Amino acid sequence: MSIINQALAPCSKCGEQQTVTVYRSINISENPELKDKVRDGSLFLWECPHCGQVNLAKYETLYHDPAGKLMVWFLPSGEISETQMHAITMHTKAMGGYTLRRVNDMGSLMEKVLINDAGLDDVVLEMCKYVTKLEMVQKSVGQDKKDEFMASVFHFYRCEGEGEERIITFMYALDGQMQGVNIGWNVYQDCAGILERNPQIKPADGFERIDADWLSSRLA
Repeated sequence: MSIINQALAPCSKCGEQQTVTVYRSINISENPELKDKVRDGSLFLWECPHCGQVNLAKYETLYHDPAGKLMVWFLPSGEISETQMHAITMHTKAMGGYTLRRVNDMGSLMEKVLINDAGLDDVVLEMCKYVTKLEMVQKSVGQDKKDEFMASVFHFYRCEGEGEERIITFMYALDGQMQGVNIGWNVYQDCAGILERNPQIKPADGFERIDADWLSSRLA
């Protein structure tokens, strides 16, 4: 179920304490209107009535989409107790078939929801990001900027089209500007094949953090 509380938070500009809504647990089946607010990040924004400053509220929350079989634990601090991890993991295992993820920033939470809604696999997409970066280094970025570019963060933006004609778009920051790069469905299929041939590159049980660092640790 959704757990919605009230909490005091200081405005980042004027310092005034304000009462804000805090969503400790978000169940999309019970509150479908919250999905779009998670997808665009507005759920975590609040405006100070004193000075008009728009603030970002950072708090732990569990996103739960029963229909999409997805749970994402948003942990801004990056920390989680073993007791909490074990309890919720056992509960979701009993329900069966869930994708469990852990993220430390709002952008990653938004991305996991977008990926699941698009019917895609986030592990396959991380491999897609990796091979796309390597290809871009060879074709356009250059070896002198390889390390910097490989460390840049690619985010899934959208998947358009049907069947084999689908196009996947990633967004990333370059020289202070947002850039986009498209890949064909064949790249997604090829990366899925790579993972099938390398079964050691797979998430562990429980709320795994799946990102570029996770993939690098598996490829090392």
